[in-house]
Parts: sequence; structure tokens; C-alpha cells
Amino acid sequence: MTEFSFVWWFGFTLFIVALMALDLGVFHRRDHAVGLGEALTWSAVWIVLALLFNGWLYYKAGAMVATEFFTGYIVEKSLSIDNVFVFAMIFTYFAVPAAYQHKVLFWGICSALVMRCIMIWVGSALLQNFSWIIYIFGAFLIITGIKMLVYQGHSIDLANNPAIKLLKRFIPVGDTYCGSSFFRRENGRLIATPLLVVLVTVEFSDLIFAVDSIPAIFAITDDPFIVYTSNVFAMLGLRSLYFAIAGIIGIFHYLKYGLGLILVFVGIKMILAHTSYKIDTMLAMGIICSILILSVVASLLWPQRNKNTQ
Repeated sequence: MTEFSFVWWFGFTLFIVALMALDLGVFHRRDHAVGLGEALTWSAVWIVLALLFNGWLYYKAGAMVATEFFTGYIVEKSLSIDNVFVFAMIFTYFAVPAAYQHKVLFWGICSALVMRCIMIWVGSALLQNFSWIIYIFGAFLIITGIKMLVYQGHSIDLANNPAIKLLKRFIPVGDTYCGSSFFRRENGRLIATPLLVVLVTVEFSDLIFAVDSIPAIFAITDDPFIVYTSNVFAMLGLRSLYFAIAGIIGIFHYLKYGLGLILVFVGIKMILAHTSYKIDTMLAMGIICSILILSVVASLLWPQRNKNTQ
């Protein structure tokens, strides 16, 4: 992006590491159930930090780069809402105590950032060396978006999760929680607690979501720094977003359709990127925001009927 790109990567990494250390070591040093007020406060903090970083990009690199970051952030933030559904299912299935959920999401998102960084660099290298892959990415997003529009469900087979099966091959897993510990000693041997199983499941689910979200952000920009930083801010705010809206996410039943339309749109944008019909980033941002707003408003105006009522 600029001749100072390495300095930017290094500085941004230090900044994020410091924030994560402050989060876990100071504000969430003790295990506790995250309340709505705390969740909303932290959601606001991460959003403000993302906007401040966006302003810094505008100052350092110009309006185009800042617009690409903000559009990418909106896309990643909106797609991450789907993670909330799955997190809620995982925590319910494994009966995870509320006090331990934040720790699981913290370490799950830390590992997710590493995985996404690798995927971003691989995707960037592929696009730079094989430009035709952009059409495969675009087609994949369109197909995924159509599936999301057609298939309206969040079922997940946790009992047959391949990540859990793989984990149990290497280490025995206990049946009871041991505080917020991922491991404990039993008869002199080290075994995993169910909380580690939950963590692995969360990481595996995010890996699946990343397959959709990473190509989506490449439809906005091919700069790996912008792709990664927008992903980081969206992921860092995901924990507080979960605690803030997990209980009411079902109200926004049309949001799933909106996310599907967004994937289809960014897929089309990616395919048209090297043609005379290229979609402007500012226009794309407006369309994406409009789809999100309309899907939320539609959910509130036409609430979902309770299947148990007649």
C-alpha cells in the first residue's frame, strides 16, 4: 500500500496485542457473566476504535483507502452476526456456564485472527499470481449467498463435529467443567475439560465462516493490510456483540436474507472488478448499508410469527 507498509503492520500488531492483553489481564481478569450494559459498552469501545483507525487511515493514506477499510469493516461486521447464532448454539449444547463464555470467545477469536491472517496472505498471493481466481472467488460468494437466501437455518451437528473427533483422538476428555480451565489432572494424567471441546468447536466454526468472509473482503480491496485490519476490528468486537444481542438476535429474522444479498452483491462486484462495469467502492458501501438497514427494519415491521401460536 505504501513504502511504510511494514511499519504499519508492526505497529498495528503491537496495538492489537496491547489491547488484548489489557482486555484479558485487567478488565476480564476474573471470570464473570458479561451483562448487557458491559457488552454494550465494549461494543461501543471497539466500534469507536475502528472509526478512529479509519480516520487515521484517511489522514495517512487518503479517502480511497479509508473508504475501502470502512466498507470492508461493515461487510465483516455484518457477516460476523451469523457467528452469534452459532456461538449461542454451541454454548447451549455444551451447557457452558455464563461466567466462562467470555474466556472461550477470547481465546477462540485470538486463534481465529491467526488463521485469518494466514488465509488473507494466501488469498492475496493467489490473486497476485493468478488473477483469474478472482472469478472463482466471486462465483463462490454468489453461490454461498444464494444458499443463504434459500436455506434458512442454523442447525449444526455438534455430536459429529470433525474437530471434536480429532481432538479426542489425541487427548482424553473429561465429563465435567473445572472452573475456567481447559485442562485438569485426573489420577495423575492430564485430560481436557469440556471447555476445551467448546473452544475447538468455536475455532472450527469460525474457520468455516472465514471461507465466506475472506473472499468477500477481497471484493472490496486487494490490499492485505486493509483486509486484515478490517477483519481484526470486526472480530475483536464479536465477543461483545455476542453478549449484547445473543438473546434478541432471533427478532431480526430477515437479517439472514440481507446477509445473503450482501454476499451475492460482493460476488458480482468481484467478478466485475476488471471490467468497464466496475462498481465504485463508495457506491458499494451505500448498497451494503442499505441492505442491512432494510433487513433490520423489515424484521421490526413484520415480526416472525410464533409457530406455536395459531
